[in-house]
Amino acid sequence: MGKHDEDDSARRRFDVADAAPLLLDGRGVVTSWTRDAERLLGYPAAEAVGKDLAGLLAHGDAGRVPDILERSRRDGGWAGLLSARRRDGRPVAVMARFTSADEPGGPARWLVLLNEMGDAPGWTMSRSVLEQMVAGSPIGIAIVDTDLRYVWSNDALTRFGGGRPEQRLGLRLADVQPGLDSVAVEEQMRRVLETGEPVVGYEHLGQVRAAPHRETAHMLSFTRLDDDHGNAMGVYYTVVDITDRHRARQRLALLDRAGRRIGRSLDIARTARELADVSVPGFADAVTVDLLEPVLRGAEPVTAQDPHGSLRLRRAGLRTARHTNAPDSRDPAPTVLHPADSPPVRCLISGRPWSAERLDPDAEEWLPTVAGESGPVSTLIVPVRARGATLGVTTFLRYRRREPFDADDLTLAEDLVSRAAVCVDNARRYTREREAALVLQRNLLPRRLPEQDAVEAAACYRPADELTGLGGDWYDLIPLSAARVALVVGEVPGHGIDAAAAMGRVRTAVHTLAALDLPPDEVLAHLDDLVGRMAREEGPETGSRARGAGCVYVVYDPVDGRCAMAAAGHPAPAVVLPDGRVTFVDLPQGSPLGAGGPAFESVEVTLPEGSTLALHTDGLLAQGDEWAPDTDRTRLRQALEREAPGLDVRCRAVIDALVPARPHDDAALLMARTHRLSPDRVAEWELAADPAAVAEARKTASRRLAEWGLAELSFTTELVVSELVTNAIRYATGPIRLRLIRERTLVCEVFDGGATAPHPRHPRTTDEGGRGLLLVSQVTQRWGTRFLPEGKIIWAEQPLPAPGA
Repeated sequence: MGKHDEDDSARRRFDVADAAPLLLDGRGVVTSWTRDAERLLGYPAAEAVGKDLAGLLAHGDAGRVPDILERSRRDGGWAGLLSARRRDGRPVAVMARFTSADEPGGPARWLVLLNEMGDAPGWTMSRSVLEQMVAGSPIGIAIVDTDLRYVWSNDALTRFGGGRPEQRLGLRLADVQPGLDSVAVEEQMRRVLETGEPVVGYEHLGQVRAAPHRETAHMLSFTRLDDDHGNAMGVYYTVVDITDRHRARQRLALLDRAGRRIGRSLDIARTARELADVSVPGFADAVTVDLLEPVLRGAEPVTAQDPHGSLRLRRAGLRTARHTNAPDSRDPAPTVLHPADSPPVRCLISGRPWSAERLDPDAEEWLPTVAGESGPVSTLIVPVRARGATLGVTTFLRYRRREPFDADDLTLAEDLVSRAAVCVDNARRYTREREAALVLQRNLLPRRLPEQDAVEAAACYRPADELTGLGGDWYDLIPLSAARVALVVGEVPGHGIDAAAAMGRVRTAVHTLAALDLPPDEVLAHLDDLVGRMAREEGPETGSRARGAGCVYVVYDPVDGRCAMAAAGHPAPAVVLPDGRVTFVDLPQGSPLGAGGPAFESVEVTLPEGSTLALHTDGLLAQGDEWAPDTDRTRLRQALEREAPGLDVRCRAVIDALVPARPHDDAALLMARTHRLSPDRVAEWELAADPAAVAEARKTASRRLAEWGLAELSFTTELVVSELVTNAIRYATGPIRLRLIRERTLVCEVFDGGATAPHPRHPRTTDEGGRGLLLVSQVTQRWGTRFLPEGKIIWAEQPLPAPGA
């Protein structure tokens, strides 16, 4: 059976001739039954007559009978689908039509025609019913012929532009709506005509004449119409306005884009620029983001107006549709002045948004100037608020090619700005915390290495915590007596501010112990005791930060090139010899500080002049959690063997070669190229343990000062020599030596074999002695005692005269 035969068969089933008639009284009781009704439902007339119609229907429709009879009386009839119940209980779908069968003066009667639906799709539609459907449909419907000219359209299509149906006849889409992209639409029509395959859900964007600045969105569906012979007659298409759905999708897409692009860093100005970039051109033609000046510094937002009520803000973000506004490297956030009572000022103070249309730029001085544009069509200002504080304002501008901002746009703008505001506030808080951390770090690590003549030094530090820049590694160069220097590198376990605080305490202790001029192993022994005591006093939570710290302490003497060192749970230094070869000092690593292990061992080596010491923490060589000494030393040797134009550059190059940008552990490197003091800058004499040697010592020292061009220091130096040599002769035993060293200061040293340290006294007026060391402390820059295995040295330093003085 062909397609047309099936359609005819379906139509015949809905003819009146095929219907099963029955008669009801006014109460819905069957009064007459036919053979067709018996054939349809299986009830014989004897059972059906007198039965209520509800008893012939399925349970769901039985309760509808009173309402159907009432509507039939009111409207003169009723038609619809019902579910009847056969005599054997099986349901059957029927089309029922109620028609009045009243006779003049007689009781109410209803003629009911039942058609079995079977697999039929529904009613047989008459032309009048079909015309009612398409003409009264709220969906725009039209039919075009094979030349794509209108042959019919309904009134609903008028809402989409192009005039009334009679005005469209014989015209094409481009004729009735010239501003529409008719080429794309007609291309879809031709495709349907050629293939016969319908196109469903084609979306088209454009404007309508009634609102030329408002973007609209329509969904079109196209179906080919064929004649009885299967030849194409034209295209039937429908149009549905989906502008609200389209704009909702745009808003969601914009919010999604904002979520992905705003706040990708913790830079305040960059976050403001990201807000402006996301909003243009999809939401506005120009956007400015003005923030309070304290916000950019990471401080608390404070609204400070000048005496005239004006408010200075920083323009952190600016973007226009015509130009890509890159930040000025000289001033990435220029200052803008908003007059008192201007909309931005009112918005910032009140915390509420503000909008207006058709503003005059000449009258509104606060309006941003956008090249190539006159006055904006619409302006919207939204405060940048986060956590109850107003950080600034965001201004959105639309020009002549856009519709004004509406309530939905305001909601969207507030969503955008609120997301950005949280990111700006997070960046502000991070900036504040980072600045505080950097201040702490700058105070914990040396800002610059002290100037001295013993070594040329450079240092580099890379923390694992890149956000705060804080870590537990440190380095130091500490000037000691007799032109010597102490080189120190150490680390406290952990990262961040807790490790930095513990490191600060340990580093301070190292400085204190270095001032005592102790040998390296004794310095570490005292430091070990101190860290252990800190851990016991403060408990495991805080004390454990310092416990387990590592440190290497090196003392270099430029007079003879000797270098003494000891380590506590720390890698040994590397040495780059003058010829470029790299060696590693055979230094026992020792126990970490606070562990209470065996005594620390000190090693002494003599370095050729021009050798470079490389002291480092283990983070320089760590790769993840693994540490392989042999492999890591090979990597360090290769990095140190590379030539570089200067020590600073070389130090940075080693860090860059061995430490990633985001290291697993903090890394510190201190490099020191050794120098030797020339022999003519050191003078040394053996003295007899005889009081008569004091006068000779004064004369000898005075002559040497004259040779050095330091005759003006003779009086003070003779006084120091006299007092120190006299004390050595009077209270000590063994040989006595006097040494003068001319470095950045003039150092006077007296060695004796005694093991007791002298102490200055404060004698009474009547005392005849005891003023020697008190005088020395008053006339010199500093003085002290240094113990050696064979005795001690009392030393004093004087500043050299300024050049040209």
